[in-house]
Amino acid sequence: MKKFGLLLAGGIAAIVLLSTIGPMIGLAVSLVLLYFIYKKFLKTESTGWKIGLIIIGLIILAASIHNIPALIGVGAAYVLYLVYKKWNRNKKTVVNKETDPFINFEKQWNELNKK
Repeated sequence: MKKFGLLLAGGIAAIVLLSTIGPMIGLAVSLVLLYFIYKKFLKTESTGWKIGLIIIGLIILAASIHNIPALIGVGAAYVLYLVYKKWNRNKKTVVNKETDPFINFEKQWNELNKK
């Protein structure tokens, strides 16, 4: 039942992630452009060029705000990561020293060698 819940959560998160890939790419591109405009703004000494960069930056900021649903996709990617971690954690088995046949064999072998 636990695997079914993980599978269901992972499936829903994958569908949400796939549906928000477009806005995620748009947000990433617009944030990169804003970064470069900000760096250029700091280096520029011309007042006219600074005003132009502010106007371009505001336009790109509006595009960034338009792609805010991409944050839902980031959340879905995080949920997928958590599902992957829990799924793999369930696969790992803990070795019990009492029931491990190889450890018991080594103990018995050492006892036989002592006699």
